[in-house]
Amino acid sequence: MEITGKTKLTGLIGTPVAHSVSPQMHNEAFRQLNLDYVYLAFDLANTDLGTAVHGLQAIGAKGFNVTMPYKVQILEYMDELTPAATIAQACNTVIAKDGKLIGHTTDGIGFMESVADAGHNIIGKKMTVLGAGGAATAICTQAALDGVSDIDMFQLKEFTEEYERALAFADRVREHTSCNINVYDFADTDQMRKSISESAILTNATNIGMAPHEDGCPILDASMLFPGLIVCDIIYNPRKTKLYQMAEAAGCHVFNGMYMLLFQGAASFECWTGEKCRLKLFGRNIFSINTTARYTSEQNT
Repeated sequence: MEITGKTKLTGLIGTPVAHSVSPQMHNEAFRQLNLDYVYLAFDLANTDLGTAVHGLQAIGAKGFNVTMPYKVQILEYMDELTPAATIAQACNTVIAKDGKLIGHTTDGIGFMESVADAGHNIIGKKMTVLGAGGAATAICTQAALDGVSDIDMFQLKEFTEEYERALAFADRVREHTSCNINVYDFADTDQMRKSISESAILTNATNIGMAPHEDGCPILDASMLFPGLIVCDIIYNPRKTKLYQMAEAAGCHVFNGMYMLLFQGAASFECWTGEKCRLKLFGRNIFSINTTARYTSEQNT
């Protein structure tokens, strides 16, 4: 892909971002579809978020993805929010249009499509979600909109501001959907055990277990799991976290965040380019996984 004077800029902001495969995904798709776009990763470890956002807007970026730890903080710089982002109060995709920055969330779309793609149907069932940050609220928002009946979220109560934010989020979900959602203290392991036992799926939406802290695990031990439980750890670096390995050994149906990444990436791609992207363009030659077996038909991706 040749960079020209007309090449349109998209990208990723957050920290850390060096591990991200999003640049490979998007640039490969741009190349396959012969689109004059480029996708770059910007680590904001030593940069003010507002300065970065205003800078990208000033130079005419078509849009960009937002990753940890800025999915909530980014909202204050948006001119508009989509309905899903309004409920979630989190944003992983920014669209530049008509001089405005529009905050959207495709994380929840990516999550729900990855669940279905893995062969599971959780509509009308209960989900336990660990965490209440930007990824967690996006996942819960889309799950509630799609028809998941009950959600139990866990957030550390000692972090008062974050816990209050989670309670307010649950109120918004109840207001806009028919989902029964409750928030519990992450430290309440008895309630966590009960919630998991009643659930069809357990989703880890925290960064516990993410590289370079691979020894971390968000649950107390394997006794909280049971055969047949669906377990999704949205972390994909490492591919198999401690939770993933524990769930695998317990006979659970396990998958990581790689497919959520693929599906949310395709949704962001379409927001910026107007082109529907076949997921094989994202997966081929990028991940050490068998994408062919995962995608049933080109027209459905």
